[in-house]
Amino acid sequence: MNLKKLFPFIFIAILAIAAIALQKCGTEKSSNTKSEIKTSRGLNRNPAKINYSKHAECRMECRTITKTEVKQVLTDGKINYKKSDLNKSDCIKRYAVDGYSKDGQHIRIVVAPCADELTVITCIDLDKDWECNCENDE
Repeated sequence: MNLKKLFPFIFIAILAIAAIALQKCGTEKSSNTKSEIKTSRGLNRNPAKINYSKHAECRMECRTITKTEVKQVLTDGKINYKKSDLNKSDCIKRYAVDGYSKDGQHIRIVVAPCADELTVITCIDLDKDWECNCENDE
């Protein structure tokens, strides 16, 4: 008889524990999403269009960096905040993104995002000095 009186309390306790567990699971998922967004800090790593400056195209050619490798570094690389210039308005900000190509080349790309497009300003091989004869180089 005592068990029948306790059943509603036990049932409510089980429901409360289940609700707390579900709430914790939901909170963890949303905090992961927030941290992923923070790592990019405004850099769209999958823009609708990627433009290349003439300087970037010249540097890519002489340093044997392909557009596929640039996209790979953009997608998987790490933002180098010390080399970036983010204290400017949109479309003028510059992100330096460091990463490795599939063939192991250590690359830094400097990009300027604007809306859903991105312009590659330059590409640098961080491990090897290349002799480039790009226009406007000193």
